[in-house]
Amino acid sequence: MQNNDKQIIGLKKQKLQKLKDLGVNPYPIENQRDTLIEQLLSDQQGCIDAAKEVVICGRLRALRRQGKIGFADLEDSSGRLQMYVSKQETGEDNYEVFKLFDLGDIVQAQGVAFITKTGHFSLKVKKVVMLSKGIRPLPTVKQKEVDGKLVRFDEFVDTELRYRKRYLDLILNPDVKRTFEYRAKIVSKIRQILDERGFLEVDTPVMQPLYGGANAKPFTTFYNSLGKDFYLRIATELYLKRLIVGGYEKVYEIGKNFRNEGVDRTHNPEFTAIELYEAYSDLQGMMEITQDILVLVAKEVMGKDEFLFNGYNIKVAAPFKRASMAELVQEYTGEDFSELDFDKLSDFCKSKGIKVSPSMGAGALLAEVFDAFVEDKLIQPTFVVDYPKEISPLAKEKDEDKRLTDRFELFIGGKEFANAFSELNDPLEQSARMEDQSKKREMGDDEANTVDYDFLEALEYAMPPTGGLGIGIDRLIMLLTENDSIRDVMLFPQMRAVK
Repeated sequence: MQNNDKQIIGLKKQKLQKLKDLGVNPYPIENQRDTLIEQLLSDQQGCIDAAKEVVICGRLRALRRQGKIGFADLEDSSGRLQMYVSKQETGEDNYEVFKLFDLGDIVQAQGVAFITKTGHFSLKVKKVVMLSKGIRPLPTVKQKEVDGKLVRFDEFVDTELRYRKRYLDLILNPDVKRTFEYRAKIVSKIRQILDERGFLEVDTPVMQPLYGGANAKPFTTFYNSLGKDFYLRIATELYLKRLIVGGYEKVYEIGKNFRNEGVDRTHNPEFTAIELYEAYSDLQGMMEITQDILVLVAKEVMGKDEFLFNGYNIKVAAPFKRASMAELVQEYTGEDFSELDFDKLSDFCKSKGIKVSPSMGAGALLAEVFDAFVEDKLIQPTFVVDYPKEISPLAKEKDEDKRLTDRFELFIGGKEFANAFSELNDPLEQSARMEDQSKKREMGDDEANTVDYDFLEALEYAMPPTGGLGIGIDRLIMLLTENDSIRDVMLFPQMRAVK
């Protein structure tokens, strides 16, 4: 803590004690707020004409005192309003309370709306009440008036501090608050779209005795009463499919997943995703609903279809481009790997410095080439289809080519946004694929799937043909709010410990 901050905290604590000496509770139970600031601002002349006393509450964001009068800006969640406070209006005792106010305090003000001599719509205060005395100073954010509007400069921009102390970020940066308000609206709109289409929202376990549904390394915890390891889920897929077996035909879950991986601009170990499953649907149905969700949310929540993301202007409009993985690899490398020739792929990877591990087959190598040469080139929304079966253990193989699956991933701005399958519902084939994944784990692939025998048993009772889809909520919000870091759309992102 800086010495200057220590001095300020000391002065604030002295004011806190003075309030108590005056018989004022600096943290009272009750408040009498009956009006939001926005209600006053939206009908200024009507409020002045009515001359009705109102009570507003909020945080002090500006404070100017001179002798027997003072001006203060009060801010609540709906807006900011100037207050005119004078000893003549409040009385001497209440004005003494006002003199102990500081920036950042939460206060209540009772008064009537009027226009000051300088033409500012304001509240002429009759009484002030301290609701919560702050004892730590807010970081300074400067502002000045330009053409009748407040312009901010020298903002609270230290990103490390902003993420660690999100509460300060929200207080001091209005655009940050708007991002998370949009986040809530986006998630609400997705729910509305699915609910209107007959989907049922469900909850599945976060702690699981086995993990599966994705290629990822899990977080491990210990369940004391059961005396065994459990895992934080890496996906909701296998539990949601059990519900399809059980007779629900349309289900979805929006919730947290956890993957024990690195942190960068687009990855966080704890993230939010939606997974949905629809019986008697397939990959084409999932493609349509993915496109509908993105287009409708962009239009109806954000009010536009063009967004600046990752340095690119993205157009979120139907129809999205569609191309196979092999076609795109050939387009960007000049090499035709459609035959999935292991030797050819292996030689190419080695020549380009792409790591080849013993557990990799031709399909995994094709995916590595795609990641290295294609992924970051897919700027406008693109459905990449025909993924190798080797890297798609939960997807149905294609009738016309058994080496490939009926799967897509959606890429935007060079990043993956969604993943979907025509879901594998053959229990014998699914068992064989899980066993193959288990062998890959034994060969050192710690992201390979485990064998979930209970899930396999569920499939043996017959799961209807089903389309499944997962969308990363955080990345979608990054796109729609035009933020390039996942930390800017997560209220409390994971941070390294301060040394």
